[in-house]
Amino acid sequence: MLRADELTVVHHDDTVSRFIDVRYTLGREGLRVITSAGGERLVPRHEILTTHAQRRAAA
Repeated sequence: MLRADELTVVHHDDTVSRFIDVRYTLGREGLRVITSAGGERLVPRHEILTTHAQRRAAA
């Protein structure tokens, strides 16, 4: 799984979802996001227009 300090998902209907401090993977089903609290969300692939992940630079 990949890790992001901030993950932004733009949906086909132009709504935006933002996730902070998550792990994620992109597969056939769509984008699976797991939060630091253990919550899980699946964004179906047909709903995703684009994604943008950011990581803080290591100090």
